[in-house]
Amino acid sequence: MGIEFGRDICGHLPTSEAREWLVTNGNGGYGAGTVSGVLTRRYHGLLIAALNPPLGRTLLLTKLDELVQYRGQIYPLYTDRWADGSVAPQGYREIESFHLDGSIPVWKFAIADAILEKRLWMQPGENTTYIRYTLHRARSPLSLSLKALVNYRDFHGETYSGDWQMKTDIIDGGIRITAFAGATPFYLFAEREGNNVLPKPQWERTHTWYKDYNLTVEKYRGLSDREDNLYIANLEVTLQPGNSLTTIASTMQFPTLQGEESLQEYRKRDRALLDRWYKTPYLFANEEQKNTVPDWIKQLVLASDRFIVDRTLPDEPEGKTIIAGYPWFGDWGRDTMISLPGLTLCTGRPEIAKIILQTFAQYLDRGMLPNLFPDGTNSPEYNTVDAILWYFEAIRAYYAATQDIHFIRELFPALEEAIEWHVRGTRYNIKVDSKDGLLYAGETGLQLTWMDAKVDDWVVTPRIGKPIEINALWYSALVLMAHLAKELGKPSERYEAMAQKAIAGFSRFWNYGMGYCYDVIDGPEGNDPSLRPNQIFAVSLPAGLAEIGGSSLLLPREEKSVIDAVAQSLLTSHGLRSLSPDDPNYAGVYGGDRYQRDSHYHQGTVWGWLIGHFVQGHLHVYNNPTLAREFLSPMEHHLQASCVGNLSEIFDGDAPMTPRGTFAQAWTVAEVLRAWLLTR
Repeated sequence: MGIEFGRDICGHLPTSEAREWLVTNGNGGYGAGTVSGVLTRRYHGLLIAALNPPLGRTLLLTKLDELVQYRGQIYPLYTDRWADGSVAPQGYREIESFHLDGSIPVWKFAIADAILEKRLWMQPGENTTYIRYTLHRARSPLSLSLKALVNYRDFHGETYSGDWQMKTDIIDGGIRITAFAGATPFYLFAEREGNNVLPKPQWERTHTWYKDYNLTVEKYRGLSDREDNLYIANLEVTLQPGNSLTTIASTMQFPTLQGEESLQEYRKRDRALLDRWYKTPYLFANEEQKNTVPDWIKQLVLASDRFIVDRTLPDEPEGKTIIAGYPWFGDWGRDTMISLPGLTLCTGRPEIAKIILQTFAQYLDRGMLPNLFPDGTNSPEYNTVDAILWYFEAIRAYYAATQDIHFIRELFPALEEAIEWHVRGTRYNIKVDSKDGLLYAGETGLQLTWMDAKVDDWVVTPRIGKPIEINALWYSALVLMAHLAKELGKPSERYEAMAQKAIAGFSRFWNYGMGYCYDVIDGPEGNDPSLRPNQIFAVSLPAGLAEIGGSSLLLPREEKSVIDAVAQSLLTSHGLRSLSPDDPNYAGVYGGDRYQRDSHYHQGTVWGWLIGHFVQGHLHVYNNPTLAREFLSPMEHHLQASCVGNLSEIFDGDAPMTPRGTFAQAWTVAEVLRAWLLTR
């Protein structure tokens, strides 16, 4: 679908190592690396398994070092950077091209007149990675040697080998690796295709630590940039033209070993995702709409599936959730609910949306939804004011797409209870102010909104009081409750009255002196006049409420003024800045150690997901779909940078707006796809 690089990108190390790839398995496990093959992050590896799905992610197979012998010459195809900064070998020079086949990364290596193809994917639902080599063109046989470099650590950590000895056992068709007593064993297998005469490939055991890999991105992030990996096994095969070799790394003792069969099933799955999308009636009204979908939007549909993973519960074995971002985030309540419409409803999979909503309903507590499930404990943490409010938004979108009144009837008591908790007060001083009908939240030392950076005891943007987006969401939830009550034949008057009071109170957000909205009112230091993007929700959210009885929160001239102010000071090619460059607290570059990064996270850094609500608000104010869609076009280019075929979490506020943070972010993908559909 159009994403392909030649030697101009692949053969230039600074550009090829800045472009990354991602494969996932639907249970939280993944594989990731650079186009060049050089390791730049602690999060790179061919198999990072979710040992406690969707968490417990553990680096197992770091890389395969490929060495080719062809017509008397030796060609290393891998690239390493070492502690002294040297790069050796420089196998990236042999990469002729890189492209995505659907969601599958594919390399072609040019070795004299021979072409060796490498492609990589994971088995859905299993911690299993396939790496397949096919000799497409050659005058004579080619010898391929593979060194397997392994590890066994939490994906956030780093390894310094010391005297660590891993145990290996030869098994039928492969090798079993046990990192230490009590560790989950994992396996390496290999299958040759196209020549049944030659003996079956067999891994040979070794045990040599390769020390001091240099992880340059980790250095930029102020973290340890050294890593050791264990050379655990070697495999040597001879490939005839047309032959393939599939290597398999897995925590399964008996994974599917037929590489071609697994590959075709995976490609079939990609095609089925797109076919399902095209056949969704509420997304496509006619053939013309289907025929005018650009390739980059199709790529987003495939990317959306990378984030949807299993979260089984005792009474919900088919439970689902959303990974907030790769390579390091887990499933967060807020991110899940913001992402849900774009990743599921906008891809024609409302049944997955329903499962996710059901899954998270199990965790409702005192009217709140958990923000995250920490690795290690897997126990929900309730430290967000807006996760439950985005849950209401997700339900609104689900019902608009499906009219599933039976599910709404099932959820309605829980929704009523959530509203009641907010009226009488729940954790962290979250409660409705009876004077103006607005929602107050916050206590000293806590960060409850999406601007949630905290360094030790320092909350960077505490936003205690009445944040504007929280109250836009609160109003939206009340309008939805009134509508659903009517649909279910229940009393709606109380919710309608609360919504009207919230509208009246919302007028207090307007800053007459500045011509846009306060970010927070009634805070410890009064009203916050900082020009931030949160006011965009006061325009975008009501725009989606008209069909269920909602009204605008601002006057038309105020809505226009908000859009224009945001466009002038916050809009960039890839999203909205989190703070105006004119503010003395503005930070235009995101980097450095944890203190530096977190202190800049919401002080000017650009957030990709906000472009969706800017486009929705702009469309509402200016009613120009063509113009609104133009704001999304830079994301097409970004699909070819950073993580190829995906969209980043954040970007520098200063030009050239370098991508930062997670290289594949659920809500960025979701919101760009949702906004594109809105602009049709």
